[in-house]
Amino acid sequence: MSGREVLRIAPRFRGPAQSGNGGYVAGQVGTALAAVAAEGTVPRVRLMLPPPMEVDLDLHIDTDSARLGNSGDPVAEAVTVPSDSLGDATIDPVGPDEARAAETSYRGLVNHPFPGCFVCGPANAEGLRLKPGPVGDGRTACSWQPAAELTGDDGLVDPVYLWAALDCPGGWAIDLEGRPSVLGQMSACIDARPPAGEACVVMGRVLGEEGRKTYTASTLYDADGRVLARARHTWVLVDPALFN
Repeated sequence: MSGREVLRIAPRFRGPAQSGNGGYVAGQVGTALAAVAAEGTVPRVRLMLPPPMEVDLDLHIDTDSARLGNSGDPVAEAVTVPSDSLGDATIDPVGPDEARAAETSYRGLVNHPFPGCFVCGPANAEGLRLKPGPVGDGRTACSWQPAAELTGDDGLVDPVYLWAALDCPGGWAIDLEGRPSVLGQMSACIDARPPAGEACVVMGRVLGEEGRKTYTASTLYDADGRVLARARHTWVLVDPALFN
């Protein structure tokens, strides 16, 4: 099975000022691939270029791969990998009260490298407004109650926004002030989707570093502590001035 779609990234979904949010764009590609992929696999999306906004991008989908781009170089490429390749991406959770308390220590409120970020930017009034703060052991935590506008026809949150919510809590587990980084690769497994208003908790954790790359994981929990979705990320060290 194969197909083609056209994706246009609106400014609301930015990460850095001039490009799309990595988790949102990876979610668009990964969700499209997951819809046709074989059982027992998950999408792994690699971002090749800063995703341009307000231009038509072609999304080509096959059963085991996808490509986002236009007439130039690809913006993102995805392949399917075994579900167990995520490894132990599930992060030990904290309760809702502790997650909300961690938000008061969210470093992005004071010195955010990309303040308009759709997921965690304090300057984006149309964003998810996540505030992942440290909770120890290299972890971050924040609360999230998805808005009704994020749901599909079935009343559950669209998987694209679950990918997005799993993005920045992993990123803020890194010292982004001393090690400014952007998303380079993301794999995600959506086990279940919450309804609008569900009192969710999102966790992030650093897994390791290698040269200019940092590896993290994230987990989304529902109000009862059930795992809804999991992700792994590769972040690449950058100069933030190149993106603003």
